[in-house]
Amino acid sequence: MISRSEILETNQMIEKENLDVRTITMGISLLDCIDSDRDKLCANIRRKILRLAGNLVATGDEIGREYGIPVVNKRISVTPIGIIGAAACRSEEDFVEIAKELDRAAKDVGVNFLGGYSAVVAKGMTTADAMLMRSIPEALAQTERVCSSVNVGSTRTGIDMDAVRIMGEVIRETAEKTKDADSIGCAKLVVFCNAPDDNPFMAGAFHGVTEGDAVINVGVSGPGVVKKALESVRGESFEVLCETIKKTAFKITRVGQLVAKRASERLGVPFGIVDLSLAPTPAVGDSVAEILQEIGLEYPGAPGTTAALALLNDQVKKGGVMASSYVGGLSGAFIPVSEDQGMIDAVNAGCLTLEKLEAMTCVCSVGLDMIAIPGDTSASTISGIIADEMAIGMVNQKTTAVRLIPVIGKGVGEQAEFGGLLGYAPIMPVNRFDCSSFVKREGRIPAPIHSFKN
Repeated sequence: MISRSEILETNQMIEKENLDVRTITMGISLLDCIDSDRDKLCANIRRKILRLAGNLVATGDEIGREYGIPVVNKRISVTPIGIIGAAACRSEEDFVEIAKELDRAAKDVGVNFLGGYSAVVAKGMTTADAMLMRSIPEALAQTERVCSSVNVGSTRTGIDMDAVRIMGEVIRETAEKTKDADSIGCAKLVVFCNAPDDNPFMAGAFHGVTEGDAVINVGVSGPGVVKKALESVRGESFEVLCETIKKTAFKITRVGQLVAKRASERLGVPFGIVDLSLAPTPAVGDSVAEILQEIGLEYPGAPGTTAALALLNDQVKKGGVMASSYVGGLSGAFIPVSEDQGMIDAVNAGCLTLEKLEAMTCVCSVGLDMIAIPGDTSASTISGIIADEMAIGMVNQKTTAVRLIPVIGKGVGEQAEFGGLLGYAPIMPVNRFDCSSFVKREGRIPAPIHSFKN
């Protein structure tokens, strides 16, 4: 049992160190909504979302008031629409209509975002998957709260390079269709390798087919709390450093466990997982970069950055798994550039580059996240960057992701403004040498030999 006293001891964290429950995400299976008639399918989807999630926002707000814990976002994830729409959709336009219905349902229940406009194509694409992928630019341009993700690789199956090539083109087209808002559509689009079925964080959340009919997943974040704790052990040994991170992560995760359990009870939906991810925001003091600086780096990107991030990520997970039997999702440290003022400062100082960020993704929770690049970056270059990041995930048996934003009409030295939780980002340079002949090859990159563990 989790007592109120365990929450009261975190008051200082909540009031002064930016501890919050970043999201309560209700995962909803839409498998029983499938119909060969598109209009009936949309009606089924709408009914189920309204029935299960109608009280999600009110419940989150109520729990936040009761325990004094900010519950920042309430979200929904659904079964990948590439599966759900396969029987009904005959064109890209049919998929876009489903996206619009999802958006209307999300607005009606009041959630911030709805994830799951997704396809899982790690080994190959169905006709429906391919149509959904091609429909993403229009779907994101015509909706406000829908988020999209495509899983193009896994350790077990390799990387579907046909899907990687298409996603480079899709990201470019999405940027063009939302260029009036600094190509913000791309901020709602993630390309994955080894995507988990229970991730509560957007834009990559979807409700995997291994999940039940509905589930409550909670994402907790507290980089400011970790930084404050580390200030008290400045200059101490690595042992003391690691123990401090673990103990702090334990307390943060217990907060998430409490909120998840209460939400589960009040909504009548089973508890799934707590995702303890140090996910930054543009708020002052809520930065993963500042944790790395507290560990001893002048800026993220300096020599030692990858080692420091590896240490942080591992200790966060060790502390989290002691606090809850069901830690899942991505859990670790996020390094989104636009959402972390410390990362932005490091880019502007010339310390942090795209290549260094890629190295850091080998040891953190996700990948190249919320990175603004020049608007004239070619689709093949974007695909090449995706392929590199997918290879890191495949070989290292971990989740990696790419959320690149080619900001149409802007170049290196300029700035993209996204607003709110998404923040702003300096346009980062990319390698301009050509990889198109590599990207144009058809087929899959095979799975690594260590994946054969049957």
